[in-house]
Amino acid sequence: MEKKKVVLAFSGGLDTSYCAIYLAKEKGLEVYAALADTGGFSAEELDKIEKRALALGVKSYVRLDVSHTYYEQSIKYMIFGNVLKNSTYPISVSSERISQATAIARYAKEIGADYLCHGSTGAGNDQVRFDMIFNIIAPEIEVIALIREKRLSREEEIEYLRSHGVDFDFKKAEYSINQGIWGTSVGGKETLTSSETLPEEAYPSQLKVAHDAPAKRIALTFEKGELVGIDGKHYDDKVKAIQDLQHIAAPYAIGRDMHVGDTIIGIKGRVGFEAAAPMIIIKAHHMLEKHVLAKWQLFWKDQLSAFYGNYLHEGQYYDPVMRDMEAFLESSQRNVTGEVFVDLLPYRFVVVGIESKHDLMSNKFGAYGETMSNWTSDDVKGFGRIFGNQNAIYYAVNPDEIEK
Repeated sequence: MEKKKVVLAFSGGLDTSYCAIYLAKEKGLEVYAALADTGGFSAEELDKIEKRALALGVKSYVRLDVSHTYYEQSIKYMIFGNVLKNSTYPISVSSERISQATAIARYAKEIGADYLCHGSTGAGNDQVRFDMIFNIIAPEIEVIALIREKRLSREEEIEYLRSHGVDFDFKKAEYSINQGIWGTSVGGKETLTSSETLPEEAYPSQLKVAHDAPAKRIALTFEKGELVGIDGKHYDDKVKAIQDLQHIAAPYAIGRDMHVGDTIIGIKGRVGFEAAAPMIIIKAHHMLEKHVLAKWQLFWKDQLSAFYGNYLHEGQYYDPVMRDMEAFLESSQRNVTGEVFVDLLPYRFVVVGIESKHDLMSNKFGAYGETMSNWTSDDVKGFGRIFGNQNAIYYAVNPDEIEK
């Protein structure tokens, strides 16, 4: 009798390694391990993950390269919107889950799988993201979430694997690290508190320049809101541009912070992160926008972007309103073209300034706080009277309120 197929969203970590063995040994399923690569893994890491999957005895292993899909569907709009959840976090890893879950669900449909499995626990956001997207893309395929369903501890998982002859190096790491192209999240005992911060050694990128090193200035080129150049080098491949900027900035240990936010399941969550390239890109892009966009473009972008980023963080990519907001964000980028100059220093960066043919800050229209160009003193006197006319009328009618 032919065995039923299960596609396992495989990362090579403890949880998905446990799932690979359990699904085969206890449930009698053919396990098809699938890694959805969003661009955050090195070649060495990818090789290690493949070897681990095959060593676990899966029926097959496949790497699904979704890095460019992830850029086109999520990263691009997070840049357009200068998206920082709670004004802090570039929704680094959470936004990856959409592209990963989508690719894995489509692969499961392609091979005619009977089940989809992910290794999320019952205490985090990822379980909701994976379940929801699996149900949207492949509603006919039953979802298994072993770690959540069995409420397993790390020690129980390790013991089970060892009992089946699997003895990978699953030492209990002091810090949980989830690395991706749009940043790396770091969890540890400090992030379970409200008062402590992560120590230097918790971060995967360590400072590799002297504390008193002079600033390194780089020039970032944007075309219609997208990063297309670094120090004069042009990139057609936007993913490669992000990866190269990360390589340049990571030795400065830039982009570290602590994020506190409301999780999908209703509790507060705290996580450390480092995101050198994303933070530099977002802040540089925002500076360019402040020079080339009009006041109300910036205002409405801020409103939409906050909602867009939060909804994306919660895995709601497939809500049709997201396409409407993306259309607005893309339209707003038609003049966001130019160079932005950034100084890199240990643990920080400074956005120095911009050059753009679309720059609205021009002395020929007047120099702020210095000189008038296209208006007279009488123009301003009249404008000031008219601009405040409604309030002047209000307080003339209600004079007692002016004293409050």
